[in-house]
Amino acid sequence: MITVITTTKLRKGTEQEWDATIRERFESAHERPGWVSSQLLSPVGAPDTRVLVGTWGTREDWEAWHNTPAFLDQRGRLEALEAEPSTSAWYTVVADGKADLA
Repeated sequence: MITVITTTKLRKGTEQEWDATIRERFESAHERPGWVSSQLLSPVGAPDTRVLVGTWGTREDWEAWHNTPAFLDQRGRLEALEAEPSTSAWYTVVADGKADLA
């Protein structure tokens, strides 16, 4: 598994619209091969910053999703709300632990 962590700074006042668009993006990933999980984070004390954590089976799975028409449409909408280009870092998942909420 791989995880990509993307950090984005938003234009002031666009947070709710950006968050809603990301939620749509997350929903579109659920049916994609290789998708494992997604999280949207907002650092404490930085309400205009967002951190996306996406985990996928392979980087190729992630790249295939990034080339879909729905993803490309959402990318344009999101970039219009951002104050600066986002940055991404890739990680290999060495261990994974989750609570059993069932």
